[in-house]
Amino acid sequence: MKQGVKAFVGCVLLVVLDQLTKLLALQTLKGGEPVDILPGVFQLLYVENRGAAFGILQNKQWLFLIITVLVLAALLWVLPRIPKEKHFLPLKVCLCLIGAGAVGNMADRIFRGYVVDFLYFKLIDFPVFNVADIYVTTASFVLIILVIVLYREEDFDRIFSGKK
Repeated sequence: MKQGVKAFVGCVLLVVLDQLTKLLALQTLKGGEPVDILPGVFQLLYVENRGAAFGILQNKQWLFLIITVLVLAALLWVLPRIPKEKHFLPLKVCLCLIGAGAVGNMADRIFRGYVVDFLYFKLIDFPVFNVADIYVTTASFVLIILVIVLYREEDFDRIFSGKK
């Protein structure tokens, strides 16, 4: 199977996993009490987020849709330009995770009008989040580390010049 097809299938599976967890949250948590997983530390708590990270920019769905489309367009532009070497696999994985997270939350905004959040670290009162948020946050953090530690200017020159 070609590398691009594998990446696409992987991204689709990640979006499906995100949407399944949100569907389960809707069916089991909506209208109910929070479910303690680790009492006082971590719980499942249904929240309808009509904003962005940490609930900012409430009810600006059109803005989030525009930003998501721009991010996805950038990913679709850069992914095929990345050389097919193992050295670049971590970069591709991070970009696919970011894309899958963006699509997962965009699907919520389009079809529900809000993003379903349900994971809550009560101990530190961290904002409620979801699986798509985990994809984006983790991949962004790893991407920063990769840019600092692994990838060099020459790597990015190869990607953006189109020379594989």
